[in-house]
Amino acid sequence: MNSSALFTDFYELTMAQGYWKHGLDTSAVFDVFFRRQPFKGGFSVFAGLEPLLEALEAFRFSEDDLAWLSAQPGFDPAFIAYLADFKFSGDIYAVPEGELVFPQEPLLRVHANLIEAQIIEGLVLNTINFQSLIATKSARVAMAAKGKKVMEFGLRRAQGFDGAMSATRAAYIGGAHGTSNALAGKRLGIPALGTMAHSWVMAFESELAAFEAYADMYPDGTTLLIDTFDTLGSGLPNAIKVGKRLAERGKKLGVRLDSGDIDYLSRKVREGLDEAGLDDASIVVSNELDEEIIETLVSEGAPVDVWGVGTHLVTGGDEASFTGVYKLAAFERGGVWSPTMKFSDNPDKSTNPGVKDLYRVYDESGAAVADVMTLAGETIEPGKVTTFHHPSLDTRRVTFAPCGEIRPLLGKVMEGGRRLAPAPTMQELRARRASSMRSFDHTFLRFLNPHIYKVSISGKLRDLKLGFVERYRGSRA
Repeated sequence: MNSSALFTDFYELTMAQGYWKHGLDTSAVFDVFFRRQPFKGGFSVFAGLEPLLEALEAFRFSEDDLAWLSAQPGFDPAFIAYLADFKFSGDIYAVPEGELVFPQEPLLRVHANLIEAQIIEGLVLNTINFQSLIATKSARVAMAAKGKKVMEFGLRRAQGFDGAMSATRAAYIGGAHGTSNALAGKRLGIPALGTMAHSWVMAFESELAAFEAYADMYPDGTTLLIDTFDTLGSGLPNAIKVGKRLAERGKKLGVRLDSGDIDYLSRKVREGLDEAGLDDASIVVSNELDEEIIETLVSEGAPVDVWGVGTHLVTGGDEASFTGVYKLAAFERGGVWSPTMKFSDNPDKSTNPGVKDLYRVYDESGAAVADVMTLAGETIEPGKVTTFHHPSLDTRRVTFAPCGEIRPLLGKVMEGGRRLAPAPTMQELRARRASSMRSFDHTFLRFLNPHIYKVSISGKLRDLKLGFVERYRGSRA
């Protein structure tokens, strides 16, 4: 991860100098939340937390950074000297990485002095937004595959070096079983997987010779790319010849399709493999796949064992970005904490004021039924009939008595700029995502017209927000 504190938007630095000059470097709380679900879906997967915490621990201005900043117009040398000792020394509360999350609710709560909190905004949003987008895409692809393996191999189409590494990490959390990215495999402990390229086949005197050479070297992991010349006319027959020799040694064959009509070809390939007695041979497919294509092919019974997904997985496909934002929720003024609120003519763009907690409410069976934002320190009482309100302050509300687990989602993960616990393994994060998904009814997870999961605010938070709105309207009268 980048550790230069210049990895921020330039206006964060100009504002930071303004806070410094005007004596506004007071304690503050910022929320990170997002406004709408990507891919027109019903859920998102929260990802990027551990890389963010790692980067925050090392976030500093180097001498070169300060020299560059000094050369920019408008910066006071005394402020540059102040930044020489800059480090993030605040506290962070966060939803556990891998959890399913929903619009408007705080994913992170940042407690720090105003300058520190302002400067880290770009790093926070860059890390959380991209990885949450890709983890969500990966979860959708894995759902579409319905238990079949998904291999991520988008390195060559990813958005630069860090884009590739971050995408691989997020894709594994979301549900991919492995990656083609060897460096990510090494650094993150993710299974590294691969087959062969068309260049391998074309480098030999014949397709059969290429297949035989590969099988001789990798008898325990032979997957042959059969569409270099003629998938059914030569690729499949030659693969069957090699597969039979492998079978005599107790080894299994895999074949890969990277072009053509996947539905038609996979069926013909399966038929040919089975007729040759290679019924345990696997079929891997790739070629511009996404969750909608995979879902269609799976529902129609295409005999595919492994789905290789690259471009549309590591770039987000038709969704360019995750709509995460970073907003001031409260700050200290004259020794007294004051909640703050951003207003908008669009109710969905107005923020929820004050320092907040977030709870996930479950029913007796362990299914999640609602997420509730409260003011910090406020609790939800089990068994007590309570009314929760829509965050937009309209008439929508829900009244019920929580009868299952009431789980706080925001926990302190960083104190004084230092992480409080070792980073979970990638396997633990992936398992958390799977567990979180299992706690939601399938209607919230479906691709087409998903049921909208309830995100509500408590009565006290609603009253605080309504008070802000009424005072604002009064000031404009």
